[in-house]
Amino acid sequence: MIYKRQKLLLAMLAANGGKLGKLDFQKLLFLYTKSCEHEPSYEFVPFKKGCYSFTSIADKTRLTDKGHLVRHEDWELTESGEKAAKTYIAFAQVKFFCTRQMNLRGERLIAHTYREYPFWATRSRIARDILKNDPDVLLSIEEAGSERAKSKLCSLGYEGRSLEGYMNALLEAGVTILCDVRKNALSRKFGFSKKKLSEACADLGIQYEHRPQLGIDSDKRRILNSLADYQALFQRYEQTTLTDQTETVQEISSWIKSGECVALTCYERLPEYCHRTRVALAVLKPLKMQAVNL
Repeated sequence: MIYKRQKLLLAMLAANGGKLGKLDFQKLLFLYTKSCEHEPSYEFVPFKKGCYSFTSIADKTRLTDKGHLVRHEDWELTESGEKAAKTYIAFAQVKFFCTRQMNLRGERLIAHTYREYPFWATRSRIARDILKNDPDVLLSIEEAGSERAKSKLCSLGYEGRSLEGYMNALLEAGVTILCDVRKNALSRKFGFSKKKLSEACADLGIQYEHRPQLGIDSDKRRILNSLADYQALFQRYEQTTLTDQTETVQEISSWIKSGECVALTCYERLPEYCHRTRVALAVLKPLKMQAVNL
C-alpha cells in the first residue's frame, strides 16, 4: 500500500520528468504544500539549507525499498513509481504547479523560498551566500529567527502532532533543552522514540535529556476512565515518585536558573491528563513561575 502523501512525492517527480535533485525536491514539495493544500501532506522545519521534512525523507526511503524510487545524485522514478504517480488524486494540480515553477531551480528556487517564507530560512547555513545582494530579505530572516525569552519552563505532548510540527513548537518558544519525562521513550509514531527524537533535537540545536525516573509505569495507566482517575494517579505520583526524585526536580530547576528555556514532554496533548504538569509544579515551586503550555 502507498499512502496518499507518498503518492504526492511520486507525482512531484513525475511532473518534473521523473527526476529531481534533493534540494529542488524539498523546496518544491514545501512550496506546493504551502500554496496548494489546505491540510499539508508534509510539515517542515527550518534546517541547514532551509525547509526540511524528516517525514518526507523517511517516506522516500520506504518508496525506494518498495522499488518505486531510485536515488543516485538525484531522486528518480522507476516504472512502477511512474504508474503509481498517475493514480494520485491531485496529479493534474501537481503538474500545473510544477509547470509554473519550471524556471525556478537551484539557487533561484532556494532564494525564492527564503523570500516567501523567511522563518524556514532562519537556520540556513547558505542564506548569506544565496541572498548576498538582498539585505532586506536577510534582515527579515534574522527577525523571524530572533530568540524568544529564555529562563522559562514549557510543557507539551506529541499526541496529534507531526515531528515537524512538534519541533517547530519548540523552536518558536525558544526552547534550548527538551526534557523527556516518559518512563520508556518509545513510540510507534514516527520520530518520537528516543533515538529519532534526540537526533532531530541535535539537528536543530536543542539539547535532549531523558529522565525516565520521572515517568510512570504503563501498568498504572491501564484503568483510567475519567479525569478524576488521572488526578488520583497524579496525586499518588506526587507523594511517591516526586518525593523520591527531589534531586532530579532540582536539576531541572537549575537549568532554568542558569538561563535555559526548558520544555517537559510526554505523550498526552492535554496537560491535565499528563504527569508532566505535576513535574512542572514541583520544578517551578521555588522559582515562583508558571509553565507555558505549547
